[in-house]
Amino acid sequence: MIAENAVVIFTEKADWHSHGLARAVEREGLRPLIRSMTECGFDLASGRPGLVIPGLEGRLPAAIFVRLIPAGTTEQITARLGFLHAARAMGVAVVNDARAIEVCVDKSMTTAMLAMNGLPTPRTMTAERPADADRARLTIGGDVVLKPLFGAQGKGLMRLAPDDALPAPEEVGGLYYLQEFVPSRGSAAAGGAHDWRVFVLGGRAIGAMIRRSDGWVTNIFQGAQGEAAPTDGEAAALAVRAAAAVGADYAGVDLIEAEDGRFLILEVNSMPAWKGLTTATGVDVAAALAGDLAGRLARPDAA
Repeated sequence: MIAENAVVIFTEKADWHSHGLARAVEREGLRPLIRSMTECGFDLASGRPGLVIPGLEGRLPAAIFVRLIPAGTTEQITARLGFLHAARAMGVAVVNDARAIEVCVDKSMTTAMLAMNGLPTPRTMTAERPADADRARLTIGGDVVLKPLFGAQGKGLMRLAPDDALPAPEEVGGLYYLQEFVPSRGSAAAGGAHDWRVFVLGGRAIGAMIRRSDGWVTNIFQGAQGEAAPTDGEAAALAVRAAAAVGADYAGVDLIEAEDGRFLILEVNSMPAWKGLTTATGVDVAAALAGDLAGRLARPDAA
């Protein structure tokens, strides 16, 4: 049985984002429940397959909004993604669903999906063995950015010059994800760097900002400053196509404008923060997300 007006917001901790989204969901006439996936599980012992979500007394929510999935063991992460797969199969509208999260959490798969859909990305290679990673660096050429496969918010990024030594395999989780370092347009003259973050929802760009930094890392979490950017140009159009390529209903898409004026897609985040974007642009992202959820629930094909 589905609790028709219940919307579960999954997060690791109740923060600015989840509380703001809950208030916006309430304004849509729905009942939000902020929960951690660590509280939930499968009920396969009561005669029919079900899901355990505190506060729903054995019923299913009408919708699940995935803000964050807590870190955990391989077994825990697998079960949490399985939980989302099962919820969708049981008729719950899941945003974003497990399929999109699985693609986006793995940067190598994200890049592969973008490339398969003809979208421009920096040259990228992965390798498990250091010798193979060194050969990959030669193939890419010049400086490369070594990224954690599952990283976010600019944490753990390393820029390596051709002569720099690679970190040991155990320092990178046994996998080297190497991406061509692309200087942003005009950065050599102006100093620092900048890139674009476009927030896509329901097949359109609802907000965009340019993130400027004194260094080469441009994440807001790392101290970059955001300024409003247009949502009707090439960057926004590419971001919409990128979100569709990975199957995301909402996404934060990062792009860089290279020195030759081309936009390249760096990453697609299926669980993006939006505080920096709201501050820079004034766009009420939480209200837009809540309105999108309400619209989905008004349609019979919402799940």
